[in-house]
Amino acid sequence: MAIYSIRDLRRREILVMSAVLAGSGMVFSPKLAVAEAALQRTPDQILGPFYPLSELPQTSDLTKVSGRSGRAEGQVLNVMGRVLNLAGEPVRNAKIEVWQANTYGRYTHPSDPNPAPLDPNLEGSAALTTDSEGRYRSKTVNPAAYPAGPDSIRPAQIRRQVSSRQDKIVTQMYFEGDPYNETDPFLNSAGARKELLVKRLMDPSPDFEPDSKMAIFDMALYKG
Repeated sequence: MAIYSIRDLRRREILVMSAVLAGSGMVFSPKLAVAEAALQRTPDQILGPFYPLSELPQTSDLTKVSGRSGRAEGQVLNVMGRVLNLAGEPVRNAKIEVWQANTYGRYTHPSDPNPAPLDPNLEGSAALTTDSEGRYRSKTVNPAAYPAGPDSIRPAQIRRQVSSRQDKIVTQMYFEGDPYNETDPFLNSAGARKELLVKRLMDPSPDFEPDSKMAIFDMALYKG
């Protein structure tokens, strides 16, 4: 289980407030977050094997597919945060590519051998862009763990590639309490920094659906 310091909690409260105010059209000053400087770079993780083959749709709502009336199955999850450099400054107009498995652990990718069901209403990938304060926000569903070989299961995670003017990282967001976290070689390759990738699901703010969950995942680049 990840351990959160008072400093971590303060930053999380700032991030939640930032995203909620952004949704309401109000202005949030980045100076509060800059005060939480001296960040650690977000650990790298693997890109493959299910990086999307087609162009990623520009959408922040992965629970719906354009042209379809249905909604993705599973626990609705609101993910938000900021992209910062190591000085704590916002990285503006960063491109965030996200892709993930569905609530059954199946990727919308022809190379995924998992026999679990596909979800025709899940947009399994998307491209986001950070705003002037480095913020992003997306709506998806909680993915499931999935087989990665005859004797291996990967924990649930949401994959991300972040590209800015000077930097690029590929990383993954994992979930606190997943029983497969402890044995996953990719998560554990981050060493002591792996807790930067493992996030707690929280109850939503009033702006979100009451039965949904919320996760804060900010990412740090070298320079941005």
